[in-house]
Formats: sequence, C-alpha cells, structure tokens
Amino acid sequence: MDRDTEKQLVARAQNGDEKAFAELVRDANRRMWAVAMSVTGNQHDAEDAMQNAMISAWKNIERFKPEARFSTWLYRITSNAALDIMRKKRELPDDEAGAEEADSAAPIQQRVTTTMVVREALESLDPDFKEVLVLREYASLSYDEIAAHQGIPVATVKSRLNRARGKLKEALVASGAGP
Repeated sequence: MDRDTEKQLVARAQNGDEKAFAELVRDANRRMWAVAMSVTGNQHDAEDAMQNAMISAWKNIERFKPEARFSTWLYRITSNAALDIMRKKRELPDDEAGAEEADSAAPIQQRVTTTMVVREALESLDPDFKEVLVLREYASLSYDEIAAHQGIPVATVKSRLNRARGKLKEALVASGAGP
C-alpha cells in the first residue's frame, strides 16, 4: 500500500471508520501473522496475539502518528501482544503449559523436534536480538522498517541482526542441530 493511501485510510480510521481500519489491517495481515507465529511458536497463541493486537490498535488508533508507517506500528503492537501471551504462559504451572504445547504439536516427529530446537534457540536470545531477527526473517521487514519499529538507527539493526544470527547458530550447534 502506498503512503498516500495509507495516510488517507489512517485519517478515516482515526475518525471512527471501521472499514478503513479493516483495510489497513488486511494489508498488514500476513506480516502480522509471521510476527505472531515467530514469537509464540504455535497457531493458537498467534491467533490470540493477532486478535489482541487488532483490538489494541483500534482502541489506540488516535495515538498513531501519521509520519510513521501504520504497518510498522501494527507489527510492534502484534509483537508486544505475542510477547504478553508468552509471558502469561510462562506464569502457568508446568503441567498446564506442557498440556497446551502438546495440543498444538505437529504430527511429524522430525518437524516437531526441529521446531522445538529452533524455538529454544530463539528463546535463548536477548529480546532485542530476537525481535530484530524475527522481524527480518519471519516478517520480512526492511532494515529501515525494523529501525523505525524499534526506534534505533539502521546500523544498530544490522549489528543486532548479525549478532543474533551468530548467537542463534551457536545455540543450534550447541544443541546438536547446527553445522
């Protein structure tokens, strides 16, 4: 979506136009899903995160500053909503958390194992590194979009991404899953 169309839709949404808001969200939907899935690791929690993100974005649309990209703002809200869900899951007793994870397990054992290893490796990263990596690799955001999303310079994004990839590789090698 081009900037002018986005700005017009944002203005309409800020004036209460639900259809304009729905169009903005529809345009960002695939990347929102990628962000939510990469943070939560399962479909159920990703769906919850997206729903929470859309509700939060609608409730706070008047706070959005039009000089930024709406999609970047929405990805940040999605990321935060997903992180909130993961924090709440960590607060559950181990047997409840394990039951939830078992319900969403993939049927193919190898895929499950690989997914778990990658997820654990991602979880071992510093949150700033993890977020940069997720936004770049799963949401396919540009360096500029990630910089705007995190409020940091592009050079810092590149540095964090490089360090995140290195640390992820180290974690995968240590688990026996890497080269």
